[in-house]
Amino acid sequence: MAEAILDDVRTRVAALETKGVTPGLGTILVGDDGPSASYVARKHDTCATVGVASFNIEIPADAGQQALLDAITEFNENPAVHGYILQLPLPDGFDAGEALALMDPAKDADGLHPESLGKLVLQEDGPLPCTPAGIQAMLIHYGIEVAGKHVVVVGRGPTLGRPMALLLTTKGPGANAAVTVVHSGVKDLAAHTLGADIIVAAVGIPNFITPDMVSPGTVVVSGGITWEGKKLLPDVDEAVGDVASWITPRLGGVGPTTVAMLIRNTVGAAERSVS
Repeated sequence: MAEAILDDVRTRVAALETKGVTPGLGTILVGDDGPSASYVARKHDTCATVGVASFNIEIPADAGQQALLDAITEFNENPAVHGYILQLPLPDGFDAGEALALMDPAKDADGLHPESLGKLVLQEDGPLPCTPAGIQAMLIHYGIEVAGKHVVVVGRGPTLGRPMALLLTTKGPGANAAVTVVHSGVKDLAAHTLGADIIVAAVGIPNFITPDMVSPGTVVVSGGITWEGKKLLPDVDEAVGDVASWITPRLGGVGPTTVAMLIRNTVGAAERSVS
C-alpha cells in the first residue's frame, strides 16, 4: 500500500520538476528520544527515494520553548520547505499546542494544525492526519468494506483516535461508517469491541486488544504503538490474528503508510504553492 502511494508521489514530483519546483519536507526534532529520531530518519530516507528534498532542525531538550518557536518560524519563511512536521511527543517543558498554532497551515504536512483538524470536522479539503489517512487508504486498497459497518476506535488521542473516528464517519470511499469511540477507562470494553465489524486500536498500550475482545471474522487494525527500549510493541496481541478475518502486520504495522501519507501531503502542498 505504501509503495502504491509513493509511486503516485514520484509521478507528481516529476511533474513539479518540469515547473522548476522540488517539493521539500521539513522535520523538527526536539530532544534525543531514540524512537522519534528513528522515525525522522525513516522519513528522510523515504524522501530520498521519491525525489523530495528534506530539511531537519534538531533542538536540544533543554533549549526551551522559544527555540522551538524560532524553528517553526524558520520553516514558515523558507520557500524551499513546502510542508513540515513537529515530531511528537515533545519532552517535558515544551508546549506542542502553541507550536502547532504558530505553523503556517499551508505547510502542515501532518494534518494536525488546528485549521486542518477543523477542516476535517467540516469535511472540507485539507491535509489529513497521516496515520488515520493511511489506515483508511489501506482499507480501501485491500477491498475492505467500511460503509455502513460498525467501527470501534479504541483510543481518543488527537493524532490518531479522534481524527480516525471523524474520517470514517465522513461521506466518501472508505468511510460512511457507524463509529464508536472508546478508551482504556471504559468499563467492560469487550462489550463494545465484540460487536464491531472493524476495530482500530489506537490506545498506545501494548497487547491491549486480546483475542477474547474480538469476534471471529472482525477486521483489526493495530494503529497504536509503544516503545520498550528499542523494541516496538503494538496495541494488538499477536494471537488476535487467529480470530480476525484480516489484520495489520505485527511488525511494521501502519508505519509505512503513515510515512507515505506524510510525503504525499508535502507534495500536495508543493502543488498548491504553484497553482
